[in-house]
Amino acid sequence: MFEPVSRLILGLLTGFLFGILLQKGRVAKYRVIVNQFLLRDWTVLKIMGSAVVVGSVGVFVLHQREMVSFDIKPLLLGGVIAGGILFGIGMGLLGYCPGTSVAACGEGRKDAIAGVLGQLFGALLFVVAYGWLEPLINAGDYGKATLHEITGTSPWLWIALLVAAGAAAAWFIERRGPQGHRTEQGVPDGRSAAPS
Repeated sequence: MFEPVSRLILGLLTGFLFGILLQKGRVAKYRVIVNQFLLRDWTVLKIMGSAVVVGSVGVFVLHQREMVSFDIKPLLLGGVIAGGILFGIGMGLLGYCPGTSVAACGEGRKDAIAGVLGQLFGALLFVVAYGWLEPLINAGDYGKATLHEITGTSPWLWIALLVAAGAAAAWFIERRGPQGHRTEQGVPDGRSAAPS
């Protein structure tokens, strides 16, 4: 029922490291996240996108070497859609996602502290209302579906597509400049043209 202490300590250490990386990457800052929504600063997309691509490759390599095992959860469309809507509303109102809000708490940001308290209160409400919400959450149960199993293809095909999409997104972002916009003269916002 309970995890071994060694795994809890590993989780604490990796969570601590993850928080440091979020803070150092500046994605625990409200303005950076809001400017991502406004398409003015692509820091969040670059960091999270590269983490997804690198993590996918790493996890599948470890899985092939039988160093990790997958615990695939069932695809419950009701829960995914409802959760996505609530997540989007919360992130839109607060300006942080759950992970970045905790990292921002470490920086002493009062708005993030209020958000984390709201998350804890929301989790409590979810536990209390779970019996009532369960039919909605379990609606549209497609079982433990993965893209490569549904299509009968290799998981490496999907990882290759993910890496290609990540590389294309990185190229597009870098081409548009550091702020994601270009002025009429073609100089990225926030930079001055080189003297001639």
